[in-house]
Amino acid sequence: MRGFDRRLLTYARSTRAFLIASVAVQSLQAVLIVIQALLIATIIVEAFTEGATLDQVMNRVVQLAVVIGLRSLTAFFAEWLAHRTAATAMSELRMAAWRHMMSMGPAWLSHQRTGELAQLLVRGIGGLEAYYARYLPQLVLAVVVPLIVGVAILTQDVLAAVIVALTVPLIPVFMILVGWVSQSRVDRQWRWLSVLGNHFLDVVEGLPTLKAFNRAQHQVGQIRRVGDEHRQATMGVLRITFLSALVLELLSTLSVALIAVSIGVRLVHGDMTLMAGLSVLIMAPEVYLPLRMVGQHFHAAAEGADAADRVFAIMAQEPPSSGTADLITADADLSLRDVTLAYGEDPVVTGLSATIPAGRITVINGPSGAGKTTVLNALLGFLPPRDGAVVIGTQDLASVDVRQWWADVAWVPQSPQLLPTTLRENLTLGHDVDVDEVLAQTRLAPWVAGLPDGLDTVVGEGGRPVSVGQARRIALARALLRRARVLMLDEPTAGVDPESEAAIIDVLRGVDATVIVVGHRSAINDIADHTVAVGVVV
Repeated sequence: MRGFDRRLLTYARSTRAFLIASVAVQSLQAVLIVIQALLIATIIVEAFTEGATLDQVMNRVVQLAVVIGLRSLTAFFAEWLAHRTAATAMSELRMAAWRHMMSMGPAWLSHQRTGELAQLLVRGIGGLEAYYARYLPQLVLAVVVPLIVGVAILTQDVLAAVIVALTVPLIPVFMILVGWVSQSRVDRQWRWLSVLGNHFLDVVEGLPTLKAFNRAQHQVGQIRRVGDEHRQATMGVLRITFLSALVLELLSTLSVALIAVSIGVRLVHGDMTLMAGLSVLIMAPEVYLPLRMVGQHFHAAAEGADAADRVFAIMAQEPPSSGTADLITADADLSLRDVTLAYGEDPVVTGLSATIPAGRITVINGPSGAGKTTVLNALLGFLPPRDGAVVIGTQDLASVDVRQWWADVAWVPQSPQLLPTTLRENLTLGHDVDVDEVLAQTRLAPWVAGLPDGLDTVVGEGGRPVSVGQARRIALARALLRRARVLMLDEPTAGVDPESEAAIIDVLRGVDATVIVVGHRSAINDIADHTVAVGVVV
């Protein structure tokens, strides 16, 4: 059984105020439960054994109605508070996770499954709604109510209080055992859900290829298989949920029955007053009800809590270290000094030394798989060298505040990403800059003029389709608008038509900056002032 996760206090600060408010509200609820039980018992005793008048009974009934009304208002406030806190806490946790993922850097992100991360940030954290709105308030209730109501029972009957004290701990013990058993099944359920989400994403992205090779139907079978695994995992969780609910109900019922029998025997023998007996009988089920409900809500919140564990595991990873020194200048030669680069255990590039002169065009070339993009990632500051150093002038990049370096660098990746927004936003990224000159440079102006809404045309996912060549030229235009001192491009002419290639080459010739290009096409090599050869690692 999962209790309260202290990590939520760190990443979702609204949880602290919520816990304090919940304890206060649930304590009031417990007090009202005791008052309600005493009033019901009093009404019965006065009406049937003490011969109270109708007015006296009605006064008690009015008091009871007020208490019931207060309980309803308290319950409504608790529900409102829980849902409000849930929305706030999920937003805080989602933003904290997003900021941490961004701090991990592009190299880390490139090795993550986008489908799994999306599932985690959206549905995973969204599953905490049940945790905050149901499980956590019930957890507070399960602590406060048995304590306060148990003390009230003690004032009425010692024996019943002893029975409560002996039987109540059995329920949490059982729930802990159930939690241990169900945890592996919840983990399996979430694991198959992530696989299913990733598989759907991969199939959708590769659907044109699958259709061309007439293999789309085969993937239907694969999705069905993964879906069946997720269904079986879900049913396994549900079976445990139903069985645990049954056992919890049985334990609670037997405990209340034991109290009822002891009271009944003593009432028959005259060893107990009717007032005390009725009060205890009414209050006893209220002791066990919150504990039973904790078990029920635990299973509803299990998926969200499991996803939170995965989020916390990511947030526990240390971001790549960055220096703190101020960057002297980006208008300086770049040096690779006996650099070894690796993403995991096996190195991709070993012992590379090279100089990249400032203000010139440098081409990084080599065969496929040699590590050209890896070298570019190191120059960008995305991938710290395992050995050696990347040096800007006389400064080790590892000692420099990498954000200052990025402020002077513009980058065009191998597969440029267009945001699902207007072409203007894709170019400017929210900055107020004139794009006309850059559109002319990249030969995009005629194409833009032909768009239905010009620069306000939506491109990217769900927007107007954009060719590979157009996407690369848009990415290049976006980089040029940075007016950066260093421009890095990864295979900028790969897969483009001759017109797009010629446009890109013309732009690179006229750029007043240090230009670093990964490429092996002859047109790229022809404009190089300097080359860096990257060999194959055997």
